[in-house]
Order: sequence, then C-alpha cells, then structure tokens
Amino acid sequence: MRSLFAKMLLITRVCTACATAGGSGGPVGGQHLSDVSVGDQASTDLAGPGDSAVDAAQAQTADPWATAPAAICKPATPWDGTTALWLDRTDKAGLTALQVVGVRLSTADLDGDDRPELFARSMSGQGNRESFEAGKRRLFLLRAKAADDGAFGFADVTQNWGALATRDAKDGRQAHIVVYGDVDNDGDLDVFSGNSVPSDPKKDLFADDASELLLNDGSGKLALLPVNIFASKDLRRSLSSASFVDYDRDGNLDLWLGYMSWPAASGDLPIQDQLLRGDGQGGFAVVTVDEGLKTKDWLKNIDVEEGSVHRVTWGTAACDVNNDGWPDLLGVSYGRYFNSLWLNGTLGDSGMRFDDIKAFSHFDRDHDDDWTTNWNAQCYCAEVPTAAECAKAGKPVVNCAALKKAFGGAYRWNHATDRKPFRLGGNTGTVQCADLDRDGDLDMVFGTIVHPDVGSSSDPSRIASNDGASVPKFATQKGQNNGLMHAFGGGQAQDVGDMSLSVFDFDNDGRLDILLASSDYPGTHAELFQQQPNGTYVEVTKSSGLQMLHAASAAVADWDRDGDLDVVLGHSLARCSLSPTECLKTEEVHVFENKAGNLGNWLQLALVGGVGSNRSAIGARVSVTAGGVTQTQEVGGGFGHFGMQNDTVLHFGLGAGCTIDKVSVRWPNAAGTTETWSHVRANYLVRLTQLKAAAEYPLAKP
Repeated sequence: MRSLFAKMLLITRVCTACATAGGSGGPVGGQHLSDVSVGDQASTDLAGPGDSAVDAAQAQTADPWATAPAAICKPATPWDGTTALWLDRTDKAGLTALQVVGVRLSTADLDGDDRPELFARSMSGQGNRESFEAGKRRLFLLRAKAADDGAFGFADVTQNWGALATRDAKDGRQAHIVVYGDVDNDGDLDVFSGNSVPSDPKKDLFADDASELLLNDGSGKLALLPVNIFASKDLRRSLSSASFVDYDRDGNLDLWLGYMSWPAASGDLPIQDQLLRGDGQGGFAVVTVDEGLKTKDWLKNIDVEEGSVHRVTWGTAACDVNNDGWPDLLGVSYGRYFNSLWLNGTLGDSGMRFDDIKAFSHFDRDHDDDWTTNWNAQCYCAEVPTAAECAKAGKPVVNCAALKKAFGGAYRWNHATDRKPFRLGGNTGTVQCADLDRDGDLDMVFGTIVHPDVGSSSDPSRIASNDGASVPKFATQKGQNNGLMHAFGGGQAQDVGDMSLSVFDFDNDGRLDILLASSDYPGTHAELFQQQPNGTYVEVTKSSGLQMLHAASAAVADWDRDGDLDVVLGHSLARCSLSPTECLKTEEVHVFENKAGNLGNWLQLALVGGVGSNRSAIGARVSVTAGGVTQTQEVGGGFGHFGMQNDTVLHFGLGAGCTIDKVSVRWPNAAGTTETWSHVRANYLVRLTQLKAAAEYPLAKP
C-alpha cells in the first residue's frame, strides 16, 4: 500500500505541473511559479493577473531595513512558574456587564483593525430564535476594542453587524458553529454560521432557518446571500463542525462539514459528512461523492467493522499531514468509532482524490485495544466465564452489582462486538494539527471524553507524532510517559470531558504548549500543560492563574496586541446536578489576559494571499527560523467540536531569538509557490503579502 501511495503522489505532483492553464491544478496566469526569495533579492517576472511585478530595485536596496521599524530585542527572561501569568479580565473587558454566555467559541478579525472579534454561543436554544432580552441571550458577536489603559475590551455588535440575520427579515437565527474565511477573495473574512437543527419536526419551529454563509462588507457587517444551499435536505441536518479549506488549490475556499446522527427507519444513525466546493463568490456545490469521500449506511456488519460507514463526527479539521502541498481532511468521532484521515491527491486504492488512510496511519485510534481492562467486561466475564476469551479478563476491580445498578440494570458491554477494533476507540471531540517537536511535519493533539469503566482502551487525550512519510504514520505518546494527563483528584473513578483544546505558545519560549478544556463532569476544569525542553509536559494551570471549572471551549488570540496570547474560556452547566457547588449560575465566558508571556521575543504574521491563493491564506504553511530553531505552522480555517477557530494571525514564540534568519511561506495555490523573506523584525505584527517584497508593520508606531 505504501508503494502504491508513493507512486501516485509522484504522479500527482508531475501532473500538477503539466495541467492546463485555468484548471484546479494548473499554472497561474500561464506561468509556473517556483520558489521566490524576497528580501535583498527578488524575482521580477512572477506576476499573475491582477498582481504587479516585484520591484527588484526596491528589493535589492542597499538598506533592506529601510522601511522596517526599530529593532527590538528582549532579554527573554523565562516565566518562572511561581507568579501568576494570567489575570481574569472578565469584568474589565466588559463581559460581565454584557452578561456574555457561551460554550462554543471562535475568534477572527472581521473589521480589519487587527484585533480579532469573539463569537460566543450557548449550547441551548436548538430550533429557537435568539432572544435579545437582557439575561436571556445565548449568542454574542463581540467586537474587540482597545481600552484607555492599553488593555482590551469587547462591545456587543451582534445585531448591528447582522450576525444572526434571518430569511424573513427578522433577527435571531441560531448559530452553533462559526468559522471564518474570505470566500469571495475581497480582502475581509466572511462567516459560515452553522445551525444544528432538531430532528423532531415538532421542535423545529423555524424551518426556514438553516446554516448560512454571510459575506462581510469589510467593516464587519454581514449579509446573507440571495440563495442558501445549506437549506437543502442533505445539508440541513445535525451539523457538528466545519472547516474552511481550499482542497483543490484553485484559489477559492471550500467547506468540510461534519455531521452527527439523524432519524432513520432503524433509529438514529450517523449520516454522511459533506465536502462543498466554493466558486469564489459565495456559492458552493456538494462534491462529496465526486471527490471520493462517500461513506456507507450502517447496513452490513462488515462495512461497520472495516470503517467504511458514516460516523458520528464531532469535529473536523484540515491540514497537510504529509507536506505535499495538498490539504488533507480530518474527522474525529463520538461513540468509540474510528476517526478518519482523508489523504488528498493520492489517487490511491479508491482511484479518487481522497483516500481514508485512518487505519494505515494509526489516526483512527490510539491502538490500545486491551478490552480486558473494561470494568463491564470484567464483570460480564465473571458472570459468564465460559464466554469467548473471558479467560483473558482478570478479576473485577469494582463491585459488579453496584456497576450494573449504576447503568440501569445492565452492563455497558456487548461481548459479541465490544472486543472488536471499531468499538475500542475514543469519544473524540477535537483534533488540532501542530508541529510540536519542531521537525517540520504536523503532529496531532486529540481531545477525548473518558469514562473510567471503559479502561485503558478509552483513548484518553493524547499526542500522535507524525513520522513525516509521504503516507504518514502516527505514533501515540502515552500521558504517563510525556506528562499530558489529568490530575483532577477524582482517583480511579474520574470522568474526563476533554471535548475542546488549543495548542499555542503561551510563554513565548518557542515550544508549543497545550490547553485542554474539560467539562461536563464533576471535578473537571481547564488544564494548561507547558512543554519542557525535552518534549515532555508539566501541568501549570494553578501556578499560571488560568483557572476555570467546567471549561467547555477555548479561543486564543493576542487581543491587546502586546506580543503574548490571551485566552477566553466558556463554562458549561452540563451535569451540574452532580456537582452543583462547582458550577457558576450561567454559562459565563471568562477572558484571561496574558501578562508575562511577552517577556520572551515573538513574531506575529498576518498573511495575504494573491496569484491563485485564497486571500485569507488558509492552508498556507509558514516556517520561521530564529536562534537556530525552525518552527512550522499552517493558517487554519476552523477545527474541532462545534467550530473552534483561533486568530488567523500566526503567533511564534522565539525565546531568546530576537533576530529572525528567515520566514518562508508556501502559499496554497496550484503551483505551491514558496517565498522567503530574509529581513523581518521580531516583536512586531508583520503583514506578508504574496509576491510583495516588503514586509509591512501595520501596528508599528511611526
């Protein structure tokens, strides 16, 4: 299988170079774009339609820093781990006065002022319209603004900006999933507002309300399109997640949508995830079958067991897992079923664009398939010792009578099926792609719900390291070995609700850290793990000051643009009857300002695509080399459980490396154009535009 994929990858790359002009894999403007060095040298013959040629004289000026602001170099004193790094600014930022609630969070700069907005959504209200009465709100679009003291605050612009516009000219449409991308390539971020509708027609009170695409006028104000494809029968269902991606690299953003279950003759069953191809003007067409993503109904046992059926997708993502320039599609599943990794451009076993290599790549689960540690299995085998393989099961570690009673008089165990691989995965809500070990390929971080009765095969939240192959394999790092494991204090019987997570460098030391947002069960809370120089993780939640019980979601951005990343967390009320003293009165949203992360050096990059790339540069791969270390990130278009998205501005912590050797960008166009800037200042927000030699510093003081 590996050799077949390798051959097909080679064929795909060759065919990209020989495709006809104007095709999705062809040259741009009749020319093939190759590597471009931008800085003290630049090429002048690489302009496409609508792009002016690079001014070689300017690029080769005697002083390449002539247009750059003053150099800044920090001593890079590391955070000492003993003083609070985060301050809860919820009151000061205005969220308390606005009574902001929400357990689904995403952030992006909609009005072009270089401060990202925040969209907070409550999990309640499915099938209803939003109430704008004080104290009854469920949905908030909040504009970030600078405070008088240089900090940041938020203002409610939900209605003024039309975020919840409806087809009947009223207001208040639900928005459960919100992600951002420039779908019409006009220079601002548009909004996909996903609606998870009720499957019961009696509860579907507003049948005209569906998921919507809203176009941005550049000032942040949003407008519906004349025709809504998302109102169709196949798309107006129980949507759980969405990711913008340019899967065919034609310069237009597409949408990868994850769905859950829907009523069928034999009960609620999983349904087909969908891929929609964008036309660059806000229109989309379903191409799921044409591109090889079709899965099957749950009809035959063999289809279920091999993983070719629909799944309850809880989170989507898109990133280039094998670094061939083509974005791949990811889906993580609820119900302990296989996760999916659709490799792009392979023309592999299926003969289609996408092949699901979940099992080959070990993306499907963590491959700890020891069912004998399941308490239910142990108790079942104690009662039926002659059942198949029960000799492997040890003596029950719990009181079986109490366990059976807790689950309504029957164990959570089907001995015929629950020993098989398709039942030995996790209840996974989110996966995020990130180069954790700085080796140039993207590793995976999974967030998973864990119930203690399941045992070791529950797939707890984990890191899966990428081997960098053309058809990659991922190796699970176990928490007991690398430190990424919870210590909630619940002991053996602790439920864990890691449905959301975020990977970012909170202390600017050049190593990516991990925030797990855990909720819905007694004792759960956000936990922050700091990466150590040896690649292991130490939990620093309490010492850093980032404390939030029942934290259901996270959004990350530098809202005050002071050079370190701030965090917003949402509070869940789910199952609060089990631990009422732990829960707040509402689904409060708290904002935590980072006050010490900017002691280290840093770089923030805002990318602008051109020449065949989507304008928001989603899918661009960026490498920053400083201090002898190269870090790699991709611009994302949304990921995870119910539409998480962090700022599209990429943030790199540099530690003591205040001099940047180079910044390389592989743009997401058909040719895979790569540009390298050799003169970029650290400690600034920098705008890099495709085929424009000079770096820009939009927030630098004159």
